[in-house]
Amino acid sequence: MAPEPRQLPLRHAVALGLLHGPAELMPISSSGHTALLPWLSGWPYQDLDPAMRKRFEVALHAGALLALGSDLAGTMVSLRGRRALRSAAATIPAAIAGLAFERVIEERLGKPGTIAAGLVAGSVAMLAAERLGSGERRATDAGVLDGLFLGAAQSFALIPGVSRSAAARAAARARGFSPDSAHELASEIGLPVTLGAIILKGRELRATDRSELLTLAAGAGASYASTLAASSVLSRGGSLVPYAAYRAGLAGVVLRRLRNNGRR
Repeated sequence: MAPEPRQLPLRHAVALGLLHGPAELMPISSSGHTALLPWLSGWPYQDLDPAMRKRFEVALHAGALLALGSDLAGTMVSLRGRRALRSAAATIPAAIAGLAFERVIEERLGKPGTIAAGLVAGSVAMLAAERLGSGERRATDAGVLDGLFLGAAQSFALIPGVSRSAAARAAARARGFSPDSAHELASEIGLPVTLGAIILKGRELRATDRSELLTLAAGAGASYASTLAASSVLSRGGSLVPYAAYRAGLAGVVLRRLRNNGRR
């Protein structure tokens, strides 16, 4: 039996960081891609200590959030009145779901098959929302009830493969918001939730061994750079159909690999 790897190779950390930025900005599940790229490439990522993987993933999210710092600051400053109530309402379902189910989900899900299922489920929801949503409402029309609805939807992003952005944008489209407004609302309610999750999970970093620091820094730096580079291109709204098609295609690749592995 091969010994468990003690560290994530530096080149793998950089590759995952470069992937994380665009995946974080698109409704395709950054966590799902972080798990699937090593699996599809044959990297021993899942053989790492689970706590070490969690620290690395926190570093990826921190790098992406740092790159979006101006957006976060602008969102926080502008949250007043109805917008503040709406965003506060959106954080409630996510907080409850995270406290209640995160540990169970981390222990039981996150395998390639369940990630593929999450990708497909998200695709179905996105296509249904695109078909049924009227697209007449604007972000300025959103109220507290909309915030609760979008917050409940993004709670499903705890399941790897679903994607917080995909769930929130699909929910907004289903509530009748235009594609651009759905993107705006998903970004607005997503930044505070992401920041809160990083603060809570950041406690894991206290257990970081000095030997991990270079790997964490490389992943966070690559995530920061790729998020910064992609944000100017991927910061707009638009149809969810291309993303749904991509997700379904990726799920097909995963299921085909699983089937081929099962034949061996």
